[in-house]
Amino acid sequence: MFWFLLIALVVVVAAVTLAVLSGRDGVLPEAEPDRTAWSLPPDRPLARADVDGLRLPVAVRGYRMTDTDDVLDRLAAELAERDARIAELEAALAGARAEARGAVTDAVEGRTKAGNDEGEQR
Repeated sequence: MFWFLLIALVVVVAAVTLAVLSGRDGVLPEAEPDRTAWSLPPDRPLARADVDGLRLPVAVRGYRMTDTDDVLDRLAAELAERDARIAELEAALAGARAEARGAVTDAVEGRTKAGNDEGEQR
């Protein structure tokens, strides 16, 4: 039994050695890219469809941390910009509404005062 296992081991080692030394035309095949290109637009803000279509590259132990962090940082920055713009527009709208209320109040008071003045003149 020992001699059989020893001969089998020698045959396997010889076959592997021949396979490695013979190679396949002496050229290694091109390596497959381990990352996929993102489809995020660099020249405009992200839309919901951009985020829905996003597929982050996966590594052996899950998502690539640097790629995922980059996407999340960009999303956070764009959301912060949008929140600031929304707050700015809401403040401008509140100011415009206050001015409109003031103008309506002044107009009503002006009509009331004008009506009182006409009543006194009669």
